[in-house]
Amino acid sequence: MSNSDIIAILIAFVCYLMLMIVIGGIYMKKTSNTEDYFLGGRGLSGWVAAMSAQASDMSGWLLMGLPGAVYAMGTGQAWIAIGLFLGTVFNWVVISGRLRKYTIRANNSLTLPEFFGNRYHDKKNILLLVSSIVIAIFFLVYTASALASGGKLFNTVFGLDYHIALTIGAFVILAYTFMGGFMAVCVTDFIQGLLMLVGLMIVPILAFGIVGSGNLVSILDQSGVTGGSASFLNLMESNGEPLSFISILSQLAWGLGYCGMPHILVRFMAVRDEKELKKSKVIAIIWVAVSLGMAIFIGVIGRAFMYPIVLGTEGAASTESVFMAMITKVFTEHYQLAFIGGIFLCGILAAIMSTADSQLLVTASAVSQDIYKGVVKKDAKEETVLVVSRITVAVVAVLAYLIAWDPNSSIMTLVSDAWAGLGSAFGPIVLMSLFWKRTNLKGAVTGIVSGGVTVLIWDYLPIVGGQTLGTVTGIYSLLIGFFLSLILIVVVSLCTEAPSEEMLQEFDDVASGRV
Repeated sequence: MSNSDIIAILIAFVCYLMLMIVIGGIYMKKTSNTEDYFLGGRGLSGWVAAMSAQASDMSGWLLMGLPGAVYAMGTGQAWIAIGLFLGTVFNWVVISGRLRKYTIRANNSLTLPEFFGNRYHDKKNILLLVSSIVIAIFFLVYTASALASGGKLFNTVFGLDYHIALTIGAFVILAYTFMGGFMAVCVTDFIQGLLMLVGLMIVPILAFGIVGSGNLVSILDQSGVTGGSASFLNLMESNGEPLSFISILSQLAWGLGYCGMPHILVRFMAVRDEKELKKSKVIAIIWVAVSLGMAIFIGVIGRAFMYPIVLGTEGAASTESVFMAMITKVFTEHYQLAFIGGIFLCGILAAIMSTADSQLLVTASAVSQDIYKGVVKKDAKEETVLVVSRITVAVVAVLAYLIAWDPNSSIMTLVSDAWAGLGSAFGPIVLMSLFWKRTNLKGAVTGIVSGGVTVLIWDYLPIVGGQTLGTVTGIYSLLIGFFLSLILIVVVSLCTEAPSEEMLQEFDDVASGRV
């Protein structure tokens, strides 16, 4: 790129980042209590709820991790996207309405840990403490993945040192989340979701037009894809090899994680009313279908469009940089519209920021609302809890920043580990809490602990010849952790005392719509 191109892109980035900070400042003035800070006073419109939920869901993984995996190994990596689409549909159609009603019935719960505590009448706050610890552990890793994505973005586009780039991205995300809380996060996520969608639709279509439909297959072969273009474009093969049943099942299992993602579930809790929630379902499902489909297309067309450069080889950027490289090439070499290219590059930054801000906020709510006010100081004033929340946002951001310090960290691996941990710990108990009245406190605690611990053991402990169980078996830890947690919730609940009459009545009120 020429200096003038870099300046134009830089101007686009500065304008975008300043807008995000201004939004944070505006909503800081409107945030007076913890319900405002964590749920926006339950006042989200359907559009904002849908777009912010999906934008916070996908993160830099959508525009970097998924296209990079398809670019490197072929369309066989699309099974993850299929699983995520099915999980999104299930989450909005089955979970969203019931969870919103139940959190209102359960003493107007503001956070997922608080809902668990109220749902099971946990007088000793065991659920509050356990679930908050799980959130803090896995969201640290998740937030680190977002910050690492931001560092790689600035490094690739501007040639900045990775650590300087990481610092800039972390500072901006921290600034508007610290100031404005939930509504600032949701409004910025709404803008970011639109920007992501536009970028996903326009850039690959332009690149496809430049390559030409008749040239795609031959260029893919020339680029050296393993197994040739036929294998690369085959949904049942990956990296030139047939996909096993275990591999496909493990990729589809990503969809299970949706049931337990606090930063997504909290959007359901915050929607204004049932009418807006129905609107959100349609918007969210369409958004995710288009976004995932186009992300896969980016990986495919990017392989041909970037040739003769082959990403991931010595001297070239990583495969996770394919979308950035495509944007830069389209808008500087072909159309000489560097500022417009800068706006689309902001779409990648939007994907990163929309997830990091939500994760920071959910972690802050777990520490301040659930641990500090719920366990440590139950009579804490609203103003004090709000201060603790903002301090927590800053502390978590710094810790995630330190985890992301390694420039060689894989976005895909970090997201995969965090997604599995949260999905296994919370997914089964969310389902059981909403749809099985016999679930009790002991079953809930067992489910959360067993799900989270299973993922830590499966992914991190080298207990089989110096390798982890995940490496040896090829099975995604979420698949094991989710169903083990689900089974233990049922077994422990049936083997211990039944829920109280009051708990059963609350369940029936929600099931019959008396909320």
